[in-house]
Amino acid sequence: MALEKFSEIYLRAATRKGSNSALEQRLTHPKSADELKSITDDRWLAVMSQKIFQSGMNWQVVRNKWPGFEEVFWGFDIEKMCLTPPEMWEQKATNPAIIRHLGKVMTIPHNAQMIQRAAREHGSFAAFIADWPESDIVGLWAYLKKHGSRLGGNTGPYSLRLMGKDTFILSGDVESYLRAYKIIDGGRDTRKSLQAAQEAFNHWQEESGRPLCQISQIIAYSVGDNSY
Repeated sequence: MALEKFSEIYLRAATRKGSNSALEQRLTHPKSADELKSITDDRWLAVMSQKIFQSGMNWQVVRNKWPGFEEVFWGFDIEKMCLTPPEMWEQKATNPAIIRHLGKVMTIPHNAQMIQRAAREHGSFAAFIADWPESDIVGLWAYLKKHGSRLGGNTGPYSLRLMGKDTFILSGDVESYLRAYKIIDGGRDTRKSLQAAQEAFNHWQEESGRPLCQISQIIAYSVGDNSY
């Protein structure tokens, strides 16, 4: 696999954004392991649920309704979510304070159970996430997809990014770049493609010393329709 030097990617992105400083101002910074471990498990469930509801919908509409979700689902308390009987979930799915979508509502108890299982084994779900190596972040994506509900595709990765876990994102621009440089050539979410993407990002991380999230953003800013 012949990879473009990251310094060249960075230069192109900085040129498109106007300067190095203009590019740097756009980049996110991941949380440290200690910062991640301080996040309570109910917040992980809340963010996952929000990203699930935003999938296929206007994100701002979901954000505007979110206070209603927090109230209806008791602040996403993990124990309460796991103990709520099935008939109550169906009732909650009809509440006008939230976006009424039974299929997505039913992901909440499923993902609460996933979080609870991991927390029992690792002390907290946050500790489980914090200790997962970024050099195999696609392995964490796979875990969320397998053990959670509707956390495949970019939903799981975006949830991790929002919470501060260092991860790259296979956005449209990043995927297009990886295909243009023959890093991936099959389905985006196949094991082969994900592993190839991980190896490329690991290489760029070693080369640049930057977190995966920034590498991902810089690649996106270096291509596509975001030159302004």
